[in-house]
Amino acid sequence: MRILVTGGAGFIGSEFVRQRLGADATARITVFDKLTYSGVEANLTSVAGHSGYAFVRGDICDAEAVDRVMPGHDVVVHFAAESHVDRSIAGAGPFVTTNVLGTQVLLDAARTHGVGRFVHISTDEVYGSISEGSWTEEWPLAPNSPYAASKAAADLLALAYHRTHGMDVVVTRCSNNYGPHQFPEKVIPLFVSNLMDGRKVPLYGDGGNVREWLHVSDHCRGIDLAMRRGRAGEVYHIGGGTELTNKELTGVLLEAAGLGWDMVEPVEDRKGHDLRYSIDTGKIGEELGYAPQVTFEDGIKATIDWYRENRAWWEPLRAKAAPRK
Repeated sequence: MRILVTGGAGFIGSEFVRQRLGADATARITVFDKLTYSGVEANLTSVAGHSGYAFVRGDICDAEAVDRVMPGHDVVVHFAAESHVDRSIAGAGPFVTTNVLGTQVLLDAARTHGVGRFVHISTDEVYGSISEGSWTEEWPLAPNSPYAASKAAADLLALAYHRTHGMDVVVTRCSNNYGPHQFPEKVIPLFVSNLMDGRKVPLYGDGGNVREWLHVSDHCRGIDLAMRRGRAGEVYHIGGGTELTNKELTGVLLEAAGLGWDMVEPVEDRKGHDLRYSIDTGKIGEELGYAPQVTFEDGIKATIDWYRENRAWWEPLRAKAAPRK
């Protein structure tokens, strides 16, 4: 199987590539990545010598570049996206262009070149907010941020290509990811790196917003199952099962750093901030045998250790991170 991975130099995409190539000496993967601020080619250093690995720098919105790289691949796994909610609030244009137009360009090229399967990676944020219970895959989409709206549009476009053109499309929607190689504007690496440097951490509002946390390695195991065994035209949720308020998460990180609440700086809440996300993962568990393997306790400890040991990776990137306002 020859796989084209868009956004493969990013946080989640690079984990998928490392995981897949590490498990299979015969695997063939082409990474197609624009290397924007959050795309870090060094994330792929460990697999650069693999005989089945190739890297092509390019933009998913560039139809000619996509048309050149697409032939010969059996599967597209589409991670490439603008993904930071704060950036989308400041300016939605790049999110609509990359997440919607870029997905359309990829779908057209995959259809033209007869690619067998298209796996579109999405997010639980497309559902909006839920006060109690959990979303199933059939739940209506009600995104609240420009980022989430652009991902919802891309999801619907991908599923429309399945229904209209008969393309073999699978969509996955995940809960909040954490783990090594995450860009330092996201909450866990931002807080961990700030605390390492004696800086305060900016906590939105009263910290009562609830997120479900998923280790990136579990997410990629779920994607692999959906890629290999998922049913065409279906959506699959991939979750980690650990719900925490942002205040509870902050407490975990403060304790790990041996610091107190005086290191927390409350900041004005994000516009349109969703109160709670929660996804039902029964479908992927029953159909594909998915279950998370990394406990939050083990995963967060390993993640904090990774950032402590890899300052040379994150420190140069921090200047590119969007500030919390």
